[in-house]
Amino acid sequence: MGYAVHRVNHSQIYSDHGKHTNMVESVFSRLCSMFQGQHHDANHAEWLEHNRRTDKATLAHFVVSNAMEAPVSRNWKGYWQRAA
Repeated sequence: MGYAVHRVNHSQIYSDHGKHTNMVESVFSRLCSMFQGQHHDANHAEWLEHNRRTDKATLAHFVVSNAMEAPVSRNWKGYWQRAA
């Protein structure tokens, strides 16, 4: 199981019937920026990459609906009421 690999000799042509390195270079550039910046978790970086074209309203709805559907955390419920 694998992926079809194609090669393009850029010293001769830029793109060979849609085969080029722009997508790979774009993803790699964004990934490097994420890890050099504030994001240090691979799962978070992957989520950002897959949802980068999703509009803000849909993302906000996704976050709020997941937060409301999550069960109450035993670790965090009433933590301010506990004695130190």
